[in-house]
Amino acid sequence: MSKEFDLIITGGQIVTGQGLFPPVTTFELPPMLVNPEDLPPVIKTSDPDSFAHDTLKRRIPQMVMETIQLNAFPADIRRALTELHAELTGGLIRGLQEATPDKTFWDEVSRPYLGRTWLEAPWYWAETFCYRRILEATGYFQPGPWQGVDPFQPQKATEWAPHAAPSLVETTLRRLPADRAARFQQVVYASLWGNRIDLSYNVSAQLGRSRQMMDEQSNLLVDHSAQVWQFLRQQPGCHLALIADNAGSELLMDLVLIDFLLGEKIAARLDLYLKPQPFFVSDALPQDVEAGLKALDHGGDQARALQERLRGYLQEGRLSLRTHWFFPTSLFYFQLPADLYGALKAVDLVFLKGDANYRRLVGDAHWPPTAPFETVTAYFPTRLVALRTLKAEVVVGLLPGEAERLQAQDPQWRVTGQRGLIQGKF
Repeated sequence: MSKEFDLIITGGQIVTGQGLFPPVTTFELPPMLVNPEDLPPVIKTSDPDSFAHDTLKRRIPQMVMETIQLNAFPADIRRALTELHAELTGGLIRGLQEATPDKTFWDEVSRPYLGRTWLEAPWYWAETFCYRRILEATGYFQPGPWQGVDPFQPQKATEWAPHAAPSLVETTLRRLPADRAARFQQVVYASLWGNRIDLSYNVSAQLGRSRQMMDEQSNLLVDHSAQVWQFLRQQPGCHLALIADNAGSELLMDLVLIDFLLGEKIAARLDLYLKPQPFFVSDALPQDVEAGLKALDHGGDQARALQERLRGYLQEGRLSLRTHWFFPTSLFYFQLPADLYGALKAVDLVFLKGDANYRRLVGDAHWPPTAPFETVTAYFPTRLVALRTLKAEVVVGLLPGEAERLQAQDPQWRVTGQRGLIQGKF
């Protein structure tokens, strides 16, 4: 039996009664799909003057305190989170203490860094382990009133307000052109720029929630959307997958893209991959899909019609919601477990969303920006298109001289979320 599983859909409604860990889960450290000697050094929190250093020194401790403030936690949970904050800001990293199916896995991947400070560790591991420690502190996996409670739900709830994500969907749908190719380009761009609305690093407050498509052309550093369309129009009735990033506006923009792909019969089936547990504040969980569909009731006629179509796809089985234990871990995509590797290999093309997924795709390493995207991702089991706004230093696939030009214009161009990439491996 596959460890990757479908969620139960009843009458188009999403039922999330599968438990906090999938019942067939086996946590493991898979073999590498690449030669580690071929990879550049990973980005570390100890890198001076880096965004990674700032993230662990300032942004994540601030997020822990905000999580305390926004939840009505009892004294023991508040104390545990306060202790985690103290550890982040001046203590030494400790391992998990609770008994859970994933403890042995985390013990193994964390062993080299325990007893060090959080400012001397690989960046991606440090972020993921901190979010796992937050779930331990809040009792997410333990019996009691806080079991299964998303500690980031108060932040996510703001996105479901009528004037936020639902309004953005209504406006987007009303602006779509009649021409299929132009409509595809619009929905891909909407999915891409939706990635700016990330509650762990919300750049939309500075850059705006949406703009006209052409206003963003100068911010799109690589655009393979035409090649993606060329492939899809030659493969009618294909099987696609979309690996989601954030809930809220981004998830609803992803659903707009999914609606186009299924509604136009470009895809016969589409698998939407979500996180099985809270991760990186606003990462999309199965229950966030249901919350998003309900929120569309408040978006207008176009948004409500979108909701009806999506529930129909779910009921028909053309749209499947899936998850896997791999997603909220520190593993990179070149460490895919065999069952998830096989599931992704079976689809014709994967849409990979967001900055964290991009970092996992390339190993969160110090690649030269001109390293070919197709070469760096050659190990991936199928065709791939990454939709990502830049909120971390790593980037590949740029033309010679492009990084230098951007650096002269804006020394923070890699991390502000202003620029975006649509990069494909065919």
